[in-house]
Amino acid sequence: CKFELIQTYRLYAACQMFAKPNICKQADAELNLFSFLCRIRRVKRVKFSFVAHTLAAEWRLSMQKKISASMMCADIIKIADTLAVFEKNRVEYLHIDIMDGSFVPNFTLGTDYCTLMKKNSCIPLDIHLMIDNPENKLDWFNFGEEDYVSVHCESTKHLQRALQKIRQKGGKPMVAVNPATPLAMLENVLDDIDGVLVMSVNPGFAGQKLVPKALDKIKQLREYLNKNGYEQIEIEVDGNISMENASLMSNAGANIFVAGTSSIFTETYTLEEGILRLREAIQ
Repeated sequence: CKFELIQTYRLYAACQMFAKPNICKQADAELNLFSFLCRIRRVKRVKFSFVAHTLAAEWRLSMQKKISASMMCADIIKIADTLAVFEKNRVEYLHIDIMDGSFVPNFTLGTDYCTLMKKNSCIPLDIHLMIDNPENKLDWFNFGEEDYVSVHCESTKHLQRALQKIRQKGGKPMVAVNPATPLAMLENVLDDIDGVLVMSVNPGFAGQKLVPKALDKIKQLREYLNKNGYEQIEIEVDGNISMENASLMSNAGANIFVAGTSSIFTETYTLEEGILRLREAIQ
């Protein structure tokens, strides 16, 4: 097997994270990058088991349970302190809800807010576009290669075009599905996305109650993706992500959790305590 440089680096990173004697005997976790690359460059053929295990390790890394903090719930007056807590506790994403008052009956954050977060934090963005015709407005937003951008199936007549534009701009495309949106809507765009955002409430407002059917939808989606060769597609959940609900969603197959007023932004405990409690709930 011949590896391009970037592929080799990804394998090395996976080995560093997961290498164990009984899993990856040929991967020495103490090898530095230079010696590892030199070894691979000298070896024309690599055992399939080694490649399979390291790729599996990389897949497990991408499927780790992650927190996406809902920034519409954050106190804008204390935003610098909030970001510092997130960075200290390694929150994986900043979830930014964009509403236009048309696709959903509310207005929230905007393009300047996304730019501000990119400027003041190293945490990747998770931009949730609840707007009509998002493909015509993507150029308004500042996002990069580690940032997720989600669009709703019903928000555009040209869903694939919107997803392709997100990819072309360097983002990671995601499709959002409302509680009443059938999973069949995803069938023809699975090759175009990195994730699915399952709404467990109807979008527009924070503090809503969970739509119970959402748990079945998460499980059905994870089973469908795994069965059809899309194991790498992540499942994000948004809406009433309490500690109890987060645990149920995690068991159903979700791996990214939008944390708002039901979990980390609460008066019951501090922001840091909320993050730690949510980590425990989703493992």
